[in-house]
Amino acid sequence: MGVVEDDLMLRQRQPVYRSSKWLEAVRKIEYCVLCGAYGVQAAHLNEGKGIGMKTDDALTAALCPACHHELDNGHKLTREERREILRKAVLDTIAQMARRGWLEVKA
Repeated sequence: MGVVEDDLMLRQRQPVYRSSKWLEAVRKIEYCVLCGAYGVQAAHLNEGKGIGMKTDDALTAALCPACHHELDNGHKLTREERREILRKAVLDTIAQMARRGWLEVKA
């Protein structure tokens, strides 16, 4: 098996992270991390999951409804392009939460 397959198997064995507090914090970011539109939703990363299953709540992006729809259902970009944009949006969301002091590292 390759590194990607090993990583996927490791993630599948671990319980999925669920946190209503995390999702609430993502929704408190007022502006879409992609286009800057006001009003966001917590959009889950669309990979590494099965049908009807969501990824970890920690892998969510603060997206406006239009960007969320385009990345979930759009046809203007390839699936890989949509995934890459969403990965960046998740990282931008985590950075926004850290800058606002909403994330804390416990030793």
